[in-house]
Amino acid sequence: KLCEGILNILEKDTKTSCQVACLEALRILSRDKKVLVPVTTKRNMQILMRLAKLDTVEDPLERVSEFPVIVEALKCLCNIIFNSAVAQKLSLELNLAAMLCNLLEKCRDQQFVGDIKCFDLRLLFLLSLLHTDIRSQLRQELQGVQVLTQALESSLSVRWTEKYKAAEDRDRPPLSLQETDCAIEALKALFNVTLDSWNVHSKTESHQFRYMAAILRHCLLTTGPTEDKTEELH
Repeated sequence: KLCEGILNILEKDTKTSCQVACLEALRILSRDKKVLVPVTTKRNMQILMRLAKLDTVEDPLERVSEFPVIVEALKCLCNIIFNSAVAQKLSLELNLAAMLCNLLEKCRDQQFVGDIKCFDLRLLFLLSLLHTDIRSQLRQELQGVQVLTQALESSLSVRWTEKYKAAEDRDRPPLSLQETDCAIEALKALFNVTLDSWNVHSKTESHQFRYMAAILRHCLLTTGPTEDKTEELH
């Protein structure tokens, strides 16, 4: 009942501070699988997707004041999808993966969107891990390898000297914690999407995998903010 009450409030146009507080409470509650059973419905998923700006295909991410709401809604979706098989099935029906890829594209060359990007990538990782049909959809329909590779390239701030050769800068500073976390989430999602890609058929795929290999090499030469984070990245 508490979760339903929170979602009823979130369905209305309330203040940003109220939305963030409600989403934080829902995120904590959504760790309990028993609590999720009555609230994992198409309507409730759509409420969270709207708050995460996943239903606005054309609108750019402009209002920085809304970013905390987007992040918290993505965190809630991560918990719900991880803990609920019903939510995983609804994600395919609601075309959630396509919306996440679209949001990821909006994050390109944008400031202050690091947390949005990170939890978008985490949600793509969870969907590709937990639902084989979504994994196939990402690979075949949504150019998931390209989208995720570009997200990884952006997180690592790769500079190119040749077509498949990234610049090596031994004196570059370590990645920030946020950059490292985004890169790790992109790598995890890429692993899932490319898991069955041992047989490359086309020139486009060949280019994509050579491009990805160059970025992965660059990743191995990159350090994170701490030894533990560097090890996790590698």
